[in-house]
Amino acid sequence: MSRRTILKATALGAFALAASSWLPSAFAADTIKVGILHSLSGTMAISETSLKDVALMTIAEINANGGVLGKQLEPVVVDPASNWPLFAEKARQLISQDKVSVVFGCWTSVSRKSVLPVFKELNSLLFYPVQYEGEELEKNVFYTGAAPNQQAIPATEYLMSKEGGGAKRFVLLGTDYVYPRTTNKILRAFLHSKGVKDSDIDEVYTPFGHSDYQTIVANIKKFSAGGKTAVISTINGDSNVPFYKELGNAGLKATDVPVVAFSVGEEELRGVDAKPLVGHLAAWNYFESVKNPVNAAFIKKWKAYALAKNLPNASTVVTNDPMEATYVGIYMWKQAVEKAKSTDTDKVIAAMSGQKFKAPSGYELEMDATNHHLHKPVMIGEIKADGQFNVVNKTKTTIRAQPWSPYIPGNESKQKL
Repeated sequence: MSRRTILKATALGAFALAASSWLPSAFAADTIKVGILHSLSGTMAISETSLKDVALMTIAEINANGGVLGKQLEPVVVDPASNWPLFAEKARQLISQDKVSVVFGCWTSVSRKSVLPVFKELNSLLFYPVQYEGEELEKNVFYTGAAPNQQAIPATEYLMSKEGGGAKRFVLLGTDYVYPRTTNKILRAFLHSKGVKDSDIDEVYTPFGHSDYQTIVANIKKFSAGGKTAVISTINGDSNVPFYKELGNAGLKATDVPVVAFSVGEEELRGVDAKPLVGHLAAWNYFESVKNPVNAAFIKKWKAYALAKNLPNASTVVTNDPMEATYVGIYMWKQAVEKAKSTDTDKVIAAMSGQKFKAPSGYELEMDATNHHLHKPVMIGEIKADGQFNVVNKTKTTIRAQPWSPYIPGNESKQKL
């Protein structure tokens, strides 16, 4: 070979090496990009980090089984850092710059409300995996968590029942943002329909990241002197830790004033001394303690993944309801893409109608054909000393979601897209 030929070959090799370094990841160029939009820092990281990890596990599992439409899925992870306006900015980045075909993410309703205009403007898809307040129905969103009639209303009915303690008075305690306030508006209307007076309802809100619950718990204790009382908690994020600690410090047991939580599951109780909380309740559509072969396989895969990826405290990882909803949502999207033979937003929306998936809950979940919500079971669980839940009440079948609560006047005609 001449010196010129050698120099030319060397230059071409250097160019190829440089070009390969521009690739965003180790994935091949022909992949399907999917966005993961969860807070990995800030007050909501306690809840959302595990959703990012279970999404990555699900994507890896799908890729190991051939991907989607013969292509590998390429996850693009961003951290909106519990900053609600930043959620919208990161969503726009995922869709416009990273060119993702779908986004799995958000936890709080304020983050979801922040990104909705972006998904509508750019006609992209969001799969939202957390229970929420309803009063919303969007073409560009699939809701894989619970609507109020699949969590909040059944939980309150349970508290009022003989089995649940026969509560007559209620403390509605939440973080100060749209989800707790709207949920409590619905619950107040529901309680009115059952004959409960406003004088028997106390409504209290605290900011995100609030840590001093001493006065609030003392007031709950005082309020409970007026009759059998229950607390309905819509506290979100890391504020749950000091709230439950203060319940323990005050000696407020479930036999005295039961607390039912809508945003506390196995992940939030991990690392917390759960012994003083035994008997307090949570309402979800899934618990890790549910016994069935699908759930056993789900838990086994998750624990193996956590150890393989050396996740923080990998030996003690747990599963929870929003993790199951994330897992189900990703697989339903995969099924819809394969049915549509395309990742085009409008084609996938059409193909999502009626999708079914056997979930770790043990139930076959179905995506409603008219309202973009899953038909889901309802489960009430009592906290055990080990931070797990004993399921004390559950529906025999799945319940169709009512995104617009019938307890709010004017909602009768809003149940379909």
